[in-house]
Amino acid sequence: MATKTDIAWTDSTFNPWVGCTKVGPGCDGCYAEVQDKRKLLGGVTHWGAGVPRHRTCASYWKQPAKWNKEAASTGKRHLVFCASLADVFDNEVPAQWRTDLFDLIRSTPALTWQIVTKRIGNAMAMLPPDWGAGYPNVWLISTIVDQTEANRDLPKLLAIPAKVHGASYEPALGPVDWTPWFALGLKWVIVGGESAQRGHATRPFDLAWARSTISQCHKAGAFPFVKQVGSVHSLDTTLRDPAGSDPSEWPDDIRVREYPLARIACAGGQHAVQ
Repeated sequence: MATKTDIAWTDSTFNPWVGCTKVGPGCDGCYAEVQDKRKLLGGVTHWGAGVPRHRTCASYWKQPAKWNKEAASTGKRHLVFCASLADVFDNEVPAQWRTDLFDLIRSTPALTWQIVTKRIGNAMAMLPPDWGAGYPNVWLISTIVDQTEANRDLPKLLAIPAKVHGASYEPALGPVDWTPWFALGLKWVIVGGESAQRGHATRPFDLAWARSTISQCHKAGAFPFVKQVGSVHSLDTTLRDPAGSDPSEWPDDIRVREYPLARIACAGGQHAVQ
């Protein structure tokens, strides 16, 4: 929950609340659960079905307005990952919290909100009534870890109108054929291997999955962003960075970090298409 973040594909993280429930294999080594248990906000953890989530404080909710003011003054859009320690479309979250979040998103048009969810099946029913063709400052991104999830969840994602449809292929747990989905509107794929977490056996990342995704994206006119190769990878060398997130340590052909829309705003605060 910070103005600055080490997550390479965004500028800041914003968590309207903290807590979640594991819903799939990508959740097994959840860094957010580890962080929540370490910090013990309010003296309790916030993970699991039936466990109350922790709404962040009012002063913290004012931070996006400051980012918005700066972005509007500089003409450079500010990317905000929402929510890195929760899920916007979590069934356990009071509906009013989501209403408040979308009010905040509407009030910050110079920010680009990157909503990443493992519950894309819930999204249609939980989006605000005025969603229409999608808010112009929201990218809707579904976590996809393997082909099974791609086949199940990408149709749900692409059935929802959005400025940008993306997939967070992290942790990548197997190869994925993205080709059928590009023609239906998939524009951005974040690629990443799994980071080591205490008490969890880190699953390996094969660089062939990154190379395949990059190739598929470029053939279709979509945009790949390789975030990290993970803590266990197919490189035949030991990396200095424990999560494998330093591109200078990678082979040249996977040092690919592209965005679906330009980072510099046009007049009126809209993105320019690259």
